[in-house]
Amino acid sequence: MAQRTVLFVLFDGVQSLDVSGPLEVFAGAETHLPGTYRIRMASLDGAPVRTSSGLTVVPDQDLGSPFDAHTLVVPGGRGTRDPSPALTGWLREHGPRAERLVSVCTGALLLASAGLLDGRRVTTHWAHCGRLARDHPAVEVDPDPIYVRDGRVATSAGVTSGIDLALALVEDDLGREVALGIARHLVVFLRRPGNQAQFSAQLAAQTARREPLREVQRWISEHPGDDLGVEALAARASLSPRHFARAFRTETGMTPGRYVERVRLEHARRLLEDTPDGVEEISRASGYGTPEAMRRAFVRALGAAPAEYRRRFRPAPAR
Repeated sequence: MAQRTVLFVLFDGVQSLDVSGPLEVFAGAETHLPGTYRIRMASLDGAPVRTSSGLTVVPDQDLGSPFDAHTLVVPGGRGTRDPSPALTGWLREHGPRAERLVSVCTGALLLASAGLLDGRRVTTHWAHCGRLARDHPAVEVDPDPIYVRDGRVATSAGVTSGIDLALALVEDDLGREVALGIARHLVVFLRRPGNQAQFSAQLAAQTARREPLREVQRWISEHPGDDLGVEALAARASLSPRHFARAFRTETGMTPGRYVERVRLEHARRLLEDTPDGVEEISRASGYGTPEAMRRAFVRALGAAPAEYRRRFRPAPAR
């Protein structure tokens, strides 16, 4: 198996965890199977960079060194807000030469500024998706997933999602067992699906201003197995179904059905991760009614059936 060079691009104001998280994954793979990855870090002039948290990182080389990267990793951080034209120019010239182009968090802003994301479906940290879409209309921005893979380009959301993406890349390169060994060593799950939402329904939705609607939100979260149709929820809020649906969407930013769908999915996920309950029992408790209905919801939202999700994300029993 040919050794792959993984090159991390460094700059002042980089987010340290955007670098160290994926780096530890690739380094873990090299520990498991020596000779698989050659990991390098480079800044424009080869000088140390100061991260956004104050940590100083010393690169291995400057960006003027001969380019031989298989995987080019561009992290994010405050330094992406006003990028150096020299850095953007280097990415524009060398990015197309990498077999795999990866961004972590707001590193996607650098890639977009270099014209490397045009026509691609991508993601970034939820707080910066609007800016990415506004400043780069040729880029298809999906604000929901923790990472997105579009051909040779892979982009991840905020900070720790870079670890999830790196594990997925290692699994592609070296197989599930190696990736699983790294995940266990780092004490993280293998692996959150890329299309898992960046945050929960309760965080994704705004909190309604009016108390009857806030009470409905609380009720949904506490009773996912109940009848949560618009008529039942409207009655709880003492509103007509049409008025309730319109007011709920206006005040929370999503329809009642979408909110219920997210809450039920999260409830089922927690039960699969934290309890030994069977799929049939969980489907009833989460409001799906049948295992088949829950399976369809999981495959649609997470790309994995409930049994596969549990196998991936429940920690292995202690030996």
